[in-house]
Amino acid sequence: QVQLVESGGGLVQAGGSLRLSCAASGSIFSINTMGWYRQAPGKQRTLVAHITSGGSTYIADSVKGRFTIPRDNAKNTTYLQMNSLNPTATAVYYCHAILSERSRIPIFRTYWGQGTQVTVSS
Repeated sequence: QVQLVESGGGLVQAGGSLRLSCAASGSIFSINTMGWYRQAPGKQRTLVAHITSGGSTYIADSVKGRFTIPRDNAKNTTYLQMNSLNPTATAVYYCHAILSERSRIPIFRTYWGQGTQVTVSS
């Protein structure tokens, strides 16, 4: 069974950096895209960044220039490198993936990680 396991969240001071990890495990045939959403208390969940199988990336304007989304294909892992953090980044960050499991006819499905809390203090 495919799962997305997140790690790397925690407490950091404003101006600091944090790196989140998301590892996809299980019988994976193909990963179409992996990325990150975040949701602050009382706010809507929004897309932060994603990367496609071809290496194309999307970074939300609000974090562009400060966040990047590197990956390690051999480990089916993507990261969210967050630099120059400010308190507005405080949220639960959810890994998201669209991938197919090994089968005769692979079907792409959406998967979510468990969420990891990021808190930026000032």
